[in-house]
Amino acid sequence: MGADRSLQAAMIKDSISTKLVLEALQAVPSDAAREALAAAGISAFSHGCPGAQDDRVSVAHYARLWQAVAALTDDEFFGMGGRPLRVGSLDFVWRAATAQATVGAGIDLALDFLRLMLGNFDARPDHAFDLAAITLAPVVPPARPFTCFTFWMIVYGLACWLAGRRLPILAVELRSAAPADQADYERFFGAHLRFGQAHDRLILPGGSLNLPVRRTARDLEAFIDRLPGNLLVKYRDPAGLAHQLREQLRAAPAKAWPEASSLAQDHGMSEATFRRKLAAEGQSVQRVKASVRKERAVRWLAEDRLSLAQIAEALGFADESSFYRAFRQWFGCNPGHYRHLLMGPGENAHRD
Repeated sequence: MGADRSLQAAMIKDSISTKLVLEALQAVPSDAAREALAAAGISAFSHGCPGAQDDRVSVAHYARLWQAVAALTDDEFFGMGGRPLRVGSLDFVWRAATAQATVGAGIDLALDFLRLMLGNFDARPDHAFDLAAITLAPVVPPARPFTCFTFWMIVYGLACWLAGRRLPILAVELRSAAPADQADYERFFGAHLRFGQAHDRLILPGGSLNLPVRRTARDLEAFIDRLPGNLLVKYRDPAGLAHQLREQLRAAPAKAWPEASSLAQDHGMSEATFRRKLAAEGQSVQRVKASVRKERAVRWLAEDRLSLAQIAEALGFADESSFYRAFRQWFGCNPGHYRHLLMGPGENAHRD
């Protein structure tokens, strides 16, 4: 039974709901959408047909769909921009950004280019305290969630690629209301995704943009050959034992988390085997525990019902100072500064 649940979780993790596929095709001409679905090997449902919306397609099939739509429509942005993002645009962005000295310089260049090409996406970086917020100029009505999802996937995917590692996300905020099914959005952006906000913006630790570009010409050629579909594949969270452990910890308060020996027993293995399998995924018990604490920290800081001291206690820290030091180590900024950015006057939709 446990193995069946693990297999099912892995299949969901490595797949996309057809609801999201239909969202991707909403602005694509019907003939091109049908041809792209066929080219991507997706035949379980018809474009615009709600009858199969509980089905899922693999991430690899979705990546091929993105590439097929781009080839058929000469648009790498699913027809959602004020102007098409012509095929080769992302190739140009990656090449130009890789030539920059820092991640921030590469992102600045990319945002300038996307502003010129798309016409209706004016995103600019802002620095406040130790944070970097990349904010879209507001449009009426607010861009639909999938449109923002795709734009942030490009920007964030580029930042991670330039840095040579997955960068921590502090928040992804969207002005639009939450869709009926947001699970796939959460699988990419995790607990950092919030809808109905005053801004469309991506918030990263400020130090992320100061990192040097760590890519070679060989890295570049290998990556751009698979654009744009590889953006989703490369930067999603991996499934496996670490994922199962993370889900287990999410279901319990931090003070009740078992030690490694008990966790290993829960998963039916010795502690040594448990640690070895986590290490094979580049993880450890402490790293997974820290990742769940990070998720809770950024979620609770976005609410005003808990004080910093209460958040520290709920996360299992001995005191507020310990939480303060851990948050700075995780994200390079103060928890109070992060809360101020999110909760300051005019920053949340319900406070406008």
